[in-house]
This record gives sequence, structure tokens and C-alpha cells, in this order.
Amino acid sequence: MIALVDRMLNRVTMYRLVVYYLMFLIGVATILSFGGVLAYDPFALLFSTGFLIAVCWASNLLLAWGFSVAPATDSTYITAMILALIITPLEGYSDLWFLSWAGAIAMASKYLLVIDRKHLFNPAAAAVAITYLTVNESASWWVGNPILLPFVVVGGLLVVRKIRRGAMVATFLVAVSAATLLLSLPAGEDPLTTLGRTLLYAPIFFFAFVFVTEPLTTPPTRRWQLIYGGLVGLLSAPQVHLGSFYVTPELAIIAGNLLSYLVSPKAKLVLRLKEKIQLAPDIYDFVFQPAGRLAFAPGQYMEWTLGHREPDDRGNRRYFTLASSPSEEELRIGVKFYQQSSSYKQAMLKMQPGSEIVAAQLAGDFTLPTDTTQKCVLIAGGVGITPFRSMIKQLLDTGERRPITLLYSNRAPRDIVYQDVFDRAREELGVKTVYTVTDARKLPANWKGRVGRITPQMIQAEVPDFQRCIFYLSGPPSMVDSFKETLHVLGVRSSQVRTDFFSGLA
Repeated sequence: MIALVDRMLNRVTMYRLVVYYLMFLIGVATILSFGGVLAYDPFALLFSTGFLIAVCWASNLLLAWGFSVAPATDSTYITAMILALIITPLEGYSDLWFLSWAGAIAMASKYLLVIDRKHLFNPAAAAVAITYLTVNESASWWVGNPILLPFVVVGGLLVVRKIRRGAMVATFLVAVSAATLLLSLPAGEDPLTTLGRTLLYAPIFFFAFVFVTEPLTTPPTRRWQLIYGGLVGLLSAPQVHLGSFYVTPELAIIAGNLLSYLVSPKAKLVLRLKEKIQLAPDIYDFVFQPAGRLAFAPGQYMEWTLGHREPDDRGNRRYFTLASSPSEEELRIGVKFYQQSSSYKQAMLKMQPGSEIVAAQLAGDFTLPTDTTQKCVLIAGGVGITPFRSMIKQLLDTGERRPITLLYSNRAPRDIVYQDVFDRAREELGVKTVYTVTDARKLPANWKGRVGRITPQMIQAEVPDFQRCIFYLSGPPSMVDSFKETLHVLGVRSSQVRTDFFSGLA
């Protein structure tokens, strides 16, 4: 069942999944309002949603034009629908100015509340916080209704599964629960009753799934994500206040956003394409020349925004792991193209030297251990080799030796990429490299690698002491799942396995 869910999630981008989730919640709320289960006018709810979408879309288009950047389509709809779910549906025409103000501020915050092109705050949170502080109009967070809770949780869990933020969300929920229990004691309240009321009648779960997980304003590494989730959770308890000033959900997330900014890479780079290199029949290297050297750890990824005409429903943003090493002057990414590629991939393939793309949101924990004596096995399939190219090129550039074995699987020898780097590492650093191909029909006469899929027997033969190794897996989800099953058969503990971030096949 989980494998089926993952396959479905891998067919959609993260942003588009959130769009569908919010549409689903608004649709459910509308139906329940028509049935009289929710005490809202369904037509007012639909009108408020449409009005906010129009305001956000127009504001974003105008601001993008003014700042000469490509507008992000999905995030506009996401912000508008979030506002529709936390601001009470229209009760009169006098409320239109509040909706207009909130929508416009949310979009403006992405362009104005920035440092080095990186926006600081969750746009929806910034909007309702500013309206509360300036015109004394606040969000009601009406989505925090026990009737909507099952729908919020089911859809939210899919979002969390997609973006791999389960530990951060769990930390947030534990922190807010603990703070609620502890702070209820001095007030003479029953702790369990207070906690139950908080979880059922407050927007805690919606807040966790939508606000806490927002990728652009959360920390880049697991350690800081857990600290972030804990901090926001502590501040989100309903009893938290400074004198008569109570901390609202939007203020809690803004405080977390400030922490995130302090511990996150500050770069949002506008890069020009230096060259495009075909490495295999369907894999290209895109090499960019940044203005300065980017500080990152080999194995990390970035979000890449490519403005193009008529983007399809998969949007204009993707995540790609950096294939370059921190010691190289250029930034490079290896990208696989399919026959039915998205409009994003089609536009990317048409890029010429001088074409621009925006890279931001450096993140990821798929990095080699700090202990240089720890034995590691890197297992890659297809274009999943990119993080390992970054790691091994860094070792070559620094002369650092590590006990590493690379198992690299492809369909045919012509699909192997970055072989020059890996062969050089084998000669200079003693990195053991094993190439294997799954299609034995067209092997060259001089083929010296293995034939067949990576099996338990192959791992045992190539890595006799595998039980003492850390395994790094990277490739398409189905292949990574196969690798995991292979390691499970061998008795390798899950704590010994690391997997690369994969945002989908789109």
C-alpha cells in the first residue's frame, strides 16, 4: 500500500500536491457548508477563495514584472488558498478590503521582505500578522474545526510523506503538546482536557502540515529542522503569552522563520548557463558559472526555477542535486530527460549558453560521515549518480582518502556518466568502482564490468564486510526501493542506510 502511495506521489511535484491538498480542503468545506454541517455560506466561501486567487495572481504578476523575475504560479495559488482557509469567509462587502489587503501583502512579502533575493517569512503568515498589527484584522483560522480534522490529517500526511518532513512535524506536535500540558497546570486546568481541546479545535494539524513544512522558510538540515519544529511547537501552545500579548500561530511561524534564516544558506543565485554537455543518450550536464563560489556539502540539492512560456501543471520549479564539488568554480547538475517530459524539462533542454536559471534553497543531509575512516558503499542507478560525482570529485580535489565502494547500475554501458571521475578516483584514491549493466544483449567485447542487477550476492562478493558499512542509495524510487530490499535481505539495519532526496519524476 505504501509503495502504491509513493508511486502516486512521485508523479506530481511537491507544490502541485499542496495545491491539490488545499483544493481538496476547500471542496470538502464547501460541501459540508452546503449540507449545513459547517456554519458558513458556501457561496461566500467560494467567492472568498476566487477573490483571493485573483488578488494574489494579479499582485504577483505585477510584482514579478516590476522585479524582472519569472512568477511562480503554484505558490500564488497555494498562498491564496491558505488565506481562504484561515480568514473567515466573506460576511459582507466591507470584508473585501481585508481580503485584498491580505492577498496583496502576502505577495509583496515575497519580493520586499527579502535579503539577498531570499524571502524571510511564510507569505500567508506575514500577511495575517501585518494586517493584525496594522489594521487590527486577524485570521480566525476557521480550518481548525473538528469536522474538518480527518480530511486535514489524511491529506497532510501525504504532503509530509512527499517532502520527507515527518520527523520535523512530529517534533512540532510533541513540543506543542508538551507545552500545552505544562502550561495548563498553573492555570488550574485539566491538562488532558486542555490538550484534547487544543488538538481538536485549534488549527494545529493544518498549521503543522502547511506552515511548518513550507520549504523556503525552513532550515536545510535535519538537525536544525528538528530544533525549528520544537521552537515553533513551544510557541504555538495557546497559553503562551507575554503579558497581555498572546502569541498567535502566524507569529509563532514568523519566529521560526527568523531562526531558519539565521541557520540557512543565504544564497539565491541567478545563474547563466556556461555549457550543456550530452553525457548519455538521455542525460545532459548543465554547467553554470556563479558570481562567487557557493559553500555547500557534497550530496546537497537546490531548488531550480526556470521561467518559460506556458508552464504545464507541473510548474516551473524542480529540485536537482549538485553534481559539482565545492572545490570547483562551476556549478553543474546532471538531468535525465524523458520522451514525455514536462514543459520545464523541454525548456531546460532548449537552454543555450547565456540562458538564466535561479537556484535557491540549498539543503540536504545526504552527505558523507564526518568520520573519514567509516566504510561507505555508494549505490547508484542511472542519473542518481550525481551526488556521488560531487562527493568523489571533492575527495580528488582535496586528496582525502576514504574506504569507499561505488556500485553503479545502468541499463547499458552507454548510459554510464562521469566515468572519468570515478576511474581517476580508483587510480589515485583507491576508491573501488563496480559498474554493472542490466541489458546483456549489446555488451562490447571489451566489457570488464558486471552484468545484471545489484543483488545480495553481488554486494557480498564486492563488499565482504558490508555489515560494518554505511550505505548511500540514489536513483529512481523503484530502484532505490529495490536496493533497500536487497540490503534488508542481507540483514543491513535501516540505521545504516541513507537515501537521496527525490521530489518526483516530473
